[in-house]
Amino acid sequence: MLIEETPRERAENDTAILVPVHDLVLPPGRICRLHVGNLAGASDGAALSDAGITSSLNVSLNVDVGPLPLPDGTHMRRAKVGLIDGAGNTPAHLAAAVLALEGLVTQASPGKPHYPAHRAGHVLVHCRGGRSRSVIVLAIYLHLRAVGTFPTLDSAVSHIRRARGNSDIYPLPPMLDLARVVLASAGLPALLHG
Repeated sequence: MLIEETPRERAENDTAILVPVHDLVLPPGRICRLHVGNLAGASDGAALSDAGITSSLNVSLNVDVGPLPLPDGTHMRRAKVGLIDGAGNTPAHLAAAVLALEGLVTQASPGKPHYPAHRAGHVLVHCRGGRSRSVIVLAIYLHLRAVGTFPTLDSAVSHIRRARGNSDIYPLPPMLDLARVVLASAGLPALLHG
């Protein structure tokens, strides 16, 4: 499924997009704000620092983001699970992206001599444009992690779509269909709720 970008969407591609989506309260009361964004946002150290983002999950198959020092001397912690935008992904691959997000949200930031300096902060989930792949990964995660606020996948998708300013063609239908398959399996919820 090929979607032609609108002029607004093309213009956004060169603008750092970092949209706050939801705050999670983690032990011992630390707040982790989840953001959805685009490649330009994931590459902008000053914008990431201003938003308090210190970790990112890239869910694009077609783009890579390199190491990035932040203005305070720490480094972005990066993870990637490359998804195809549309058909072609497997349920396991989409579930892997959701689990990678859980890892970034909950992983400690130990100081070790051979690790780049890192500090706990907020988390960005991005793809190239921040409209389809990143939205579906965040929607699954929010539905499973904050079910009281997002009782259905559709409620999470609608929330992120509104926050991001996406049209209702996003996430692409094959991504929504695959999300429903992932949620129908018992494996992913069991792993997140341990």
